[in-house]
Amino acid sequence: MNGALTPNQLDSLWMPFTANREFKSNPRLMTSASGCYFTDQNNRKIYDSLSGLWTCGLGHNNQYINEAITKQLATLDYAPSFQFGHPTAFELAERIADLMPKGLDKVFFTNDGSESVDTALKMARAYWRKKGMASKTKYIGRVKGYHGVNFGGVSVGGIVGNKALYGQGLDTDHLSHTIIPGNEFQKGLPAQGAYLAEQLNEMIALHDASNIAAVIIEPVAGSAGVLPPPVGYLQKVREICDKNNILLIFDEVICAFGRMGAYSGAEKFGVTPDIMTTAKQLTNGIIPMGAVICQSEIYDAFMANSGDISAIEFPHGYTYSASPVACAAAMATLDELENQNIMERVNGLSPQFEESVHSLRDLPYISDIRNYGLAAGITLTHKDGSPVKRPYEVAMRMWDKGFYLRYGGDTVQLGVPFITTPDEIDRLVNALGESIENK
Repeated sequence: MNGALTPNQLDSLWMPFTANREFKSNPRLMTSASGCYFTDQNNRKIYDSLSGLWTCGLGHNNQYINEAITKQLATLDYAPSFQFGHPTAFELAERIADLMPKGLDKVFFTNDGSESVDTALKMARAYWRKKGMASKTKYIGRVKGYHGVNFGGVSVGGIVGNKALYGQGLDTDHLSHTIIPGNEFQKGLPAQGAYLAEQLNEMIALHDASNIAAVIIEPVAGSAGVLPPPVGYLQKVREICDKNNILLIFDEVICAFGRMGAYSGAEKFGVTPDIMTTAKQLTNGIIPMGAVICQSEIYDAFMANSGDISAIEFPHGYTYSASPVACAAAMATLDELENQNIMERVNGLSPQFEESVHSLRDLPYISDIRNYGLAAGITLTHKDGSPVKRPYEVAMRMWDKGFYLRYGGDTVQLGVPFITTPDEIDRLVNALGESIENK
């Protein structure tokens, strides 16, 4: 397929998270991909600077994963996961649990990050009901947090543009984000800001712990423009949750399986949540799949308080939970993460990526740069009173130069593939600098 589309074909699709009118006036189409590159409708090679949507850290068209999927399709294409199962689902669950911090050892499969978040939110409320504390229904999210697009995730999320159209959601309050004056252009974890966790104590005083089910945060927030946690911040949140009998949920849909140089942000930062949500890199983005990992105590509460052994303990799940083909893709992805020494590779590349990205700090129109692992966010000053105009213009210049660049709000975001080279990072950042300087 050469990427040529008729006007009717273009008009038929309502595109997600897209300015449909703008896109359809100037379509940007990917027609194939390999390694760190897409090929567009004009047969140009386009460097993938966000690993798809934080999904394809191992690059595109990985032959080992493709072969695993093909083999699975020829063996067992689909199997129900309600009341029946297939072996690979259990093998994969054990393998994921083994990669998580101690205590996170029960795995529930979903199809993407949004489903993982809604599953975790339901799990938290249901857990407290099983424990006889049904009043614990409120959630605490964070401003600038992104937790997917299902109704629960939109409720606990803190990006205004993702919430405003939909009205009242779940009962939720929001902590402040952690971007504060004085932390601009810091490399890695900001030195200041752990005190912001104390806001949680204020919310507990206002709402009472007896009414709060869970706090949900991203260890490193991604979609709002890459917000690493201040030193000590996550530890303080964990301490406050423990003291007040509140569950802590880490949304690691972007962080888990390599982006931070570890199998989870929890591992990297030494803070273990009660529940963790994952997706994206779990299958290298090839097939939709997510996983919610929780502590045994949560699982055991359902098993011990659900009556007859034949009763369904957690009436929740999806038709495609633990799809055999998705499980095969995930198993192969975990093989590749290990076989290619990806954690060592990410940790080895991260310092050069950090230095390269921060080399842009003195350019005009840049008000902040944030980074951790192989993720970076660059905040651009407003243009003509609009926060979104300059990032859009920069991204279109980058497309013309042969780079796919993620833009949103007043930021552009980088999440390069784990298999990228230092030379590719330098070419990406040089092109980005030129695109920002261009008025």
